[in-house]
Amino acid sequence: MPILPPPPERIDHLIEGMTLFDPGAESGLLVVLPHPDDESFSSGGTMALASDAGVRVTYLCGTYGDMGRRMGSPFFATRESMRDVRERELADACAVLGARYELLGMRDRMVEFEDPREVAERVRAAIERLAPSTVITFYPGHAVHPDHDAMGLATQLAVESLEGPKPQLLAVAVGDREQLRAKLGPQQVAVDIRSVRQRKLDALRAHRSQTELMFLRWEQQREEDEQTRAFREEMLTVERFYRLNGVPVRPPG
Repeated sequence: MPILPPPPERIDHLIEGMTLFDPGAESGLLVVLPHPDDESFSSGGTMALASDAGVRVTYLCGTYGDMGRRMGSPFFATRESMRDVRERELADACAVLGARYELLGMRDRMVEFEDPREVAERVRAAIERLAPSTVITFYPGHAVHPDHDAMGLATQLAVESLEGPKPQLLAVAVGDREQLRAKLGPQQVAVDIRSVRQRKLDALRAHRSQTELMFLRWEQQREEDEQTRAFREEMLTVERFYRLNGVPVRPPG
């Protein structure tokens, strides 16, 4: 089975009950996540669609990702070179998606130890400067990685602290869908990314140090079952989000 089979003709079962995101209705899109490659996995299709619609798309990346576990397959990066490697990869991925990026420069794997209100102030400053109509981040407490949770919390605090009209705040939750549904309810917003699925795949490839082994396994169909193939196909078909506006702020943990 190829990595990118033809897209499904119907996706009703994947977006039932959700509001479809209209990129052309946006005045600006800001994605706030902690690591290079988070943007491509979570919302690369949404970013590409918004860019194609003439919307300014910005990725505010919390860290350089220099503590990433992978360094290529075979290795082509070292711990010393990892920061530069991952920023180049991020630049390449954002070019594919039609986005610009900014780095907050926090230490990788240490975001959870930052003062969330201080990080929120920095995110708020970016929101006020860029004036996006929608902000995308991770769902605090439901994003698997401590850096993800911390960045999501800071972004939620930033949006909550804004005076006047607030942008739509969308959140990515990570984990078993049924367990998430039981805790959080169904996702509310869906983005049909079938027309830009190759762009999302290319952006993921750009993060070579982190994704090269994943692509090798996909291409060779190693350690892959039907559930894994279905997950990949879905990831390249639709992106789904929770609305965080009005959700009480609950610090992770």
